[in-house]
Amino acid sequence: MAEKEEVDILYDVKTNYYIGNYQQCINEAQKLKINDLLKTIERDAFVYRCYIQQKKYRVVLDEIKPLPAVNESLRGVRQFAEYMMRPNHRDSIVNNLPLETFVEPIALSMRAMIHLQQRDPESALMMVRNVDHIECVALTIQSLLAMDRSDLAKKEFKRMQEIDEDHILTQLSQAWIYLSSQNSDKYQDAYYIYQELADKHTTTPLLLNGMAVAYMQQCKWDDAEGVLKEAIDKDTHYIDTLLNLSVCSQHLGKSTDANRYLIQLRDQEQSSLILGYIDEKMVEFDRLASQYKSTVY
Repeated sequence: MAEKEEVDILYDVKTNYYIGNYQQCINEAQKLKINDLLKTIERDAFVYRCYIQQKKYRVVLDEIKPLPAVNESLRGVRQFAEYMMRPNHRDSIVNNLPLETFVEPIALSMRAMIHLQQRDPESALMMVRNVDHIECVALTIQSLLAMDRSDLAKKEFKRMQEIDEDHILTQLSQAWIYLSSQNSDKYQDAYYIYQELADKHTTTPLLLNGMAVAYMQQCKWDDAEGVLKEAIDKDTHYIDTLLNLSVCSQHLGKSTDANRYLIQLRDQEQSSLILGYIDEKMVEFDRLASQYKSTVY
């Protein structure tokens, strides 16, 4: 393992962000008094990313001006905020992204996240691959898993361990790899990772959804539903919770509940790509079903 650096003054800020504890991340950032300019920019970038997760896009767009003199990391954050705020124009926004070449890890991560939202992991991978920064490696692993290349994701994970095997993103990446495997024992291991992170830090919808997916992979639908009910109590608008509850309810034979969660999901994300994917599959199902009309004898 590579020699550890000094304790990062932004450790609590980053940790809360990565586990989905966004308001606490903002609170921790506001307590800090930082003299280093680059650390100040990095802190501000995490605060703005939290506002994006809270759907407070206008705060970000108002405070980060679209000027060339603005730091590259913050420009990348602004681009992501613009993309998320205008769901009906996301394809156009992606097609008209500035052709500037980013080098800062946060800026690269923001651009990769846009491509992942677009269900374009190949383009996301091009932004972050071979960048020796823990978040860029994590996004590389996410992209490879989205491309069904778990073999390459495991290789990247080894590189991640060399950078910092104790980093929270390293732990989360391990869980993602376990969930993508075909080994039921690994699903339970993924659950334990999420549970340990929740016990060490705090329970968040992000971590609870990770636990729920681990249960769902094992077809433990009742257990998954219980965890997701806890998640929705914490945040009734969390997209992953609504989506997973819809799937869970369907498997439990609760079609009314499944449809109700899907309607709530549409209210939250009217132009979500995952909803577009669901609609595509529904149309495809109806098309295939029409080919097998029942015959009355």
